[in-house]
Amino acid sequence: MLLLACVVAPVMAQAATPECAVWQRELSFAQSVQKHDAAAFAGHVMADAVFDANSPQPTRGRAAIIQHWAPMIAGRTMRLDWYPQQVVVSGDGTLAYSSGAYLFENMAPGAKRRYTIGRFATTWRRAVDGVWRAAFDGGDEGRPASATEANAFRAGRVTACPRSDTAALPVIRH
Repeated sequence: MLLLACVVAPVMAQAATPECAVWQRELSFAQSVQKHDAAAFAGHVMADAVFDANSPQPTRGRAAIIQHWAPMIAGRTMRLDWYPQQVVVSGDGTLAYSSGAYLFENMAPGAKRRYTIGRFATTWRRAVDGVWRAAFDGGDEGRPASATEANAFRAGRVTACPRSDTAALPVIRH
């Protein structure tokens, strides 16, 4: 019993941190696109969200965002994948910032630019129901990438929150 407590308690403590909750939520958000699940995707987005927030023409509101993202969610002509590399939560635990890498894959046969790698940033708001939902989302234009770089992106995915009582989340250096 003591052994079980020594194994389960640290895992539960890690999952309970707000940073780890947002980390897992970001992974779940990406998974909704990978699984082509528009309903799950919508469940990650605030009703008043703003996507492409760093662009001259942001997309406003969940319905417009879902419509704009429909081709990416369908995944027939393009695939999008991403994962967090940094999460920071506000002192009051109601806002969070996550950022990381994304990989865009053009599925068109003979596409000149098959892969694009870039960076994204999402601002999360904890809703009244306690669920973290994306309030603002944006990213850079990315850069062309090789198949080797795409494979490195996939290999770099960290699915477990790196946060623990003795370690901080990674710092991103450009």
